[in-house]
Amino acid sequence: MLKFLALLTLLASAAVHAQTPLQTDLPLQYLEQAHPDSNNQPLVIFLHGYGSNEQDLFGIKDELPASYNYLSVRAPMVMEEGSYQWFRKKGEGAYNGETDDLKTSGQVLLDFIAQATKKYHTDPAKVFLVGFSQGAIMSYEVALRHPEAVGGIAALSGRILPVLKSELKPDEKRQKLAIFIGHGTADKRLPYTDGTDADSLLQSLSLKPEFHAYPGVGHSISGAEMQDLSAWLQRHNP
Repeated sequence: MLKFLALLTLLASAAVHAQTPLQTDLPLQYLEQAHPDSNNQPLVIFLHGYGSNEQDLFGIKDELPASYNYLSVRAPMVMEEGSYQWFRKKGEGAYNGETDDLKTSGQVLLDFIAQATKKYHTDPAKVFLVGFSQGAIMSYEVALRHPEAVGGIAALSGRILPVLKSELKPDEKRQKLAIFIGHGTADKRLPYTDGTDADSLLQSLSLKPEFHAYPGVGHSISGAEMQDLSAWLQRHNP
């Protein structure tokens, strides 16, 4: 689970979030704070990390633009009750997922995005994935392979997996992607260099990620990062 720093409002609203009904009408189960009858509003989709669930990032919405629609998705692979993952860890290292898991989860997430975009009456250019840790890895996986599906991603404490990195070539279709990268310098789960390496790789592909370092922050999300993320989302509202 995340350890949020300086986000006291999340604690106050935790009980409310726990009572939010789980939605099951799309390919992945999810929580929503949205107005299905709204038209062309930005849609933000939260992707939680390894071993967590859809509740973990849902509170972030309280720190982000109030007029947007928000969904928080449960990963498809069950570890135990209340604990889910997007793909299995391979070996003893970091999240170097099984290729079959990545393909399967990537496809179901892509289907979810397409159907959610239609349900909430918006355009793919107004859809933003916000992923933490393994969820950030999935954000890279889906958006960089299928840039037509979303307008941008925010990768918080994540990395680009070697299997994806080896296949990325310059592609004009990716040029429109808005990318936010946030990483704590004291992260011991996914080292800070994972964030800087992703930034360098994306720049080499002629993309323009917005990179933010958070001194002294570990594998978590800080209040400063939420402020930066909120400002980024507002700037990239087409």
